Amino acid sequence: MSTRPSRAWLGNTLVLIVLALIAWALLRLHLGDAWWQGAPPARQSQIAIIATALYALACAALWWRTRPRDDAASADTAPLLLVWSSQTGFARELAERSAEALRGAGVPVRVRGLHEVDAALLADSQRALFIASTTGEGDPPDHALRFLRGVMAAPPPLQHLQYGVLALGDRSYGHFCGFGHQLDQWLRQHGAHPLFDAIEVDNADPAALRHWQQLLGQLGGGATELPDWSPAEYQPWTLPQRQHLNPGSPGGPVYRVRLQPPPGVDVQWQAGDIAEIGPQHPRHSARAWLDAQGFNADTVLDDGQALLARIERSHLPSLVPPGDLPALLATLQPLPHREYSIASVMADGAVELLVRRQLRADGTPGIGSGWLCDHAPIGEPVQLRLRRNDNFHGVPTDVPLLLIGNGTGIAGLRAHLHERAQRGARRTWLLFGERTAAHDFHFGEELQAMLASGTLARLDAVFSRDGGAHRYVQDRLQAEAATLRQWVDEGATILVCGSLQGMAPGVDAVIERVLGTAGKEAMLLAGRYRRDVY
Repeated sequence: MSTRPSRAWLGNTLVLIVLALIAWALLRLHLGDAWWQGAPPARQSQIAIIATALYALACAALWWRTRPRDDAASADTAPLLLVWSSQTGFARELAERSAEALRGAGVPVRVRGLHEVDAALLADSQRALFIASTTGEGDPPDHALRFLRGVMAAPPPLQHLQYGVLALGDRSYGHFCGFGHQLDQWLRQHGAHPLFDAIEVDNADPAALRHWQQLLGQLGGGATELPDWSPAEYQPWTLPQRQHLNPGSPGGPVYRVRLQPPPGVDVQWQAGDIAEIGPQHPRHSARAWLDAQGFNADTVLDDGQALLARIERSHLPSLVPPGDLPALLATLQPLPHREYSIASVMADGAVELLVRRQLRADGTPGIGSGWLCDHAPIGEPVQLRLRRNDNFHGVPTDVPLLLIGNGTGIAGLRAHLHERAQRGARRTWLLFGERTAAHDFHFGEELQAMLASGTLARLDAVFSRDGGAHRYVQDRLQAEAATLRQWVDEGATILVCGSLQGMAPGVDAVIERVLGTAGKEAMLLAGRYRRDVY
C-alpha cells in the first residue's frame, strides 16, 4: 500500500487555493473594508451570491481538469481503455502518466476510474490496461466496490479483450498486490487474454515502473521516447566486443553485445534477469548540436562533468536560447532507458545481449539499438543497471522445461539453457522461430551441440521465409499438441520470451486450445506458464 500523494490531487488542490484567493480578492475589491460584520442584510445577500458564483466557477474548473477524456478512435479500433483503482491517488497519477506516454506514441486512449467501468465499456474495448492498488490486508480501494458488486458479480463475455495489469502494493502487508491479482485472475477466468504477466510494484518500486513504461512503448509500436519517470542509477560497464550475427538477413541486423562489469564491483544476476541500458547520442552528433546552438562542448559544469557528456545522455531540446547555458541545463532530461533480456549467466563471465537494430519512421536507428549496435565505442563504458525479474527465473533441475521464443527472444532462453547445463538438467525442449535458417539461426551451432550432448532433449526451429510446413512457432506448437500435453502432464513449466505483438498472443492461443481454458488457468496460477515479452 502506497501513501504517496498524487500529482493530480496536488494540482487540483492548487486550483482550488488559487480560485479561493481570487474570490477573496474580488470580494475585497467589490466590498472594500465593509466585509460582513455590520453589513446590512441586502449586502450580506450580495456577498453570498458572489461567493456562491465563485465556488461554482471553482467546481467547474476542477471538473474540467478531471473530466474523462476520450481520444478519437482510429478507423478499425476503439481507444485503449486505461483504468485506475486508487486509494491514495498514486494509481490515478500513474494512469495519467501512462495515458500521456501512449498518446505520445499515437495511441488513442480513454481513462476511467474503476467505478466508471461497466459491462458496456468493456464490450466496446479491444485492449485495456488496469492499474490497481491494494489497501489494508489485500483489500480493494473503496471506490472499486461498485465494480465488484456489479460487473464482477455478473461478468460479461471478455474473449475479445486483451489486457495488462499493473498491481501496486507493499510487501510489508499481507496479501501483497492482492486486489491487482484478484482483478487479473477474474479477467483471465472470463476469457480475456493477457498481453503480458501482471507486473507487481512494491511500494512504488522505480524498476518495476520503468518496466511498465517500457511495455507502454511497445504497445505504442516502440515509437515513444518520453523520459523515464524514475531514471535508473547506472554503472559504467565496458563494451569489449560486438558481433553482427545475421549479415544478409531479410530482417533487421542483429548484434551480439558483450559487456564487462566495472572492476571491483560485486554484481549478481541469473537466467531471466534484465539489463537496463542508458543510451547516448553519438559523440560527434552531440558536439555538432552544441556548436550549432552556440555552446562550448568542453564547458565544465558545477558537478565536474563536461557539458558534452551531459548532452550525450539527454534529450536535445528543440527550443533553447543560443548560448544560454542555465536555460539549456534547466530543460535537459535524460534519455529513456532500454531493456534487454540477458543471454548469459554469471559463469560466462559477462553480460551478453542480443540486440536488433530498430529504425525510426525516418530511417534513423532508434535510441537504444542505435547506441549499442552502431555508436558505442569498443572498449569504452556503456551505462547499465541489472534488474531482477523473479517472474522469469528458472525451475528446479528435475522439472521439465519448455522454452518458446522468436527473434532476439532467444537471448533470455539461452541464459536458461546455460543455467540448466551447469546444473545437469536434461529434460528441456526449445521451440524457436526466426526468418531464415541460413542467416537468422542465432547460436545455432551452440544449440545443436546442446542437443547432441543431451542438455536439450528436443529442438524445434522454424523459419518463416524458408517455406517449411510451419511458418511460426505457434504453428509448430499446434502441430505438436500431443507432445505439449504430455510434457504438461509430466509437470513441465513453460517459459515464453519474445515479441508482445504476434508471437506471444499466438502461443497463448495454442496453449489454451490444447489445455483448455481451465488447464491454462491452472498453469498460470501454479506459476508453470510465464512470459517475458517486449
